[in-house]
Amino acid sequence: MAEFRIGMQIEAEHMQNIFGSHDAYIKQIEDDLKVVITDRNGEVRISGEQAAVNKAAKLVRELVELSKRGNRIQEQNVSYALELSHEGDEGALLEMDSECICHTISGKPIKPKTLGQKKYIDAIKDNMIVFGLGPAGTGKTYLAMAMAITAFKNHEVERIILTRPAIEAGEKLGFLPGDLQSKVDPYLRPLYDALYQIMGADSFQKNMEKGLIEVAPLAYMRGRTLDNAYIILDEAQNTTPAQMKMFLTRIGFGSKVIVTGDASQKDLAVGTQSGLDVAEKVLAKISDIAMIRMTSRDVVRHPLVQKIVKAYEDYESRLGSSQGKAVHKVSEPRTKRGGRPFRK
Repeated sequence: MAEFRIGMQIEAEHMQNIFGSHDAYIKQIEDDLKVVITDRNGEVRISGEQAAVNKAAKLVRELVELSKRGNRIQEQNVSYALELSHEGDEGALLEMDSECICHTISGKPIKPKTLGQKKYIDAIKDNMIVFGLGPAGTGKTYLAMAMAITAFKNHEVERIILTRPAIEAGEKLGFLPGDLQSKVDPYLRPLYDALYQIMGADSFQKNMEKGLIEVAPLAYMRGRTLDNAYIILDEAQNTTPAQMKMFLTRIGFGSKVIVTGDASQKDLAVGTQSGLDVAEKVLAKISDIAMIRMTSRDVVRHPLVQKIVKAYEDYESRLGSSQGKAVHKVSEPRTKRGGRPFRK
């Protein structure tokens, strides 16, 4: 079969961005698509089988366009672009990049980076209550915070309320000095970190002093009605069914609620049922409530995190399958020789 070749001119600044350190990203594309990519005085040449070359050329053009839009190309972008190209979803990366939620205090744009994240953002726009479910690193909380801060700045809501079930406040943190807020602050630190990064420490402190932004343990929600607010419940897998019901019934007029959680990382006492698991079953068919499930494909941290999450998903799937077989085997009646069951 004759070798097929495509050449394209790429500006030096963008070439450096899409090639990566020591040409790491280009080598990744070469290994995955079985093509050869070379640089000859600003012209990138792709050679190999025609179908693979065409696919690689489309992918490189997408990365160049991302670079022209001011993005710093990372390994996650390349890995996800390769996944999409295998599934015939070329162009999805550029479509997602066109949607900017807001900017961090340093000017960095916050955008969905995977189709799962895009679906999550769209669900938040279209529904009053959204459950963002999935493993660590999928951006569940961070994107929810970005949407909340954007709505707050646009005067769509009057307050932002962020809460977590601080289950360690009375146990492992109970010996710490200070009032209850001082004790639970370490548990709420991830929420503060996201607020500082997106809103800035000064703006956050001013709005918090005015009572317009509230970060509090879930226990503080009891007995309240929350109108015209953006409410985020983080780490919802650590709620009990009673706590989840209490939280969801606090919602007032003009409010929007996002519940995030990872069912694989429960810190509840052994034998305690998770309020998130119950809510998935009870609320699944109610309109204006969306359940968005993200997977290891939507992890946007270091690529090694994605591999770790995927490895655990596969392990738990195999474990569940083997346990199911074991239960089935035990439940079969013991028989005498000849196949007739024993009588008690």
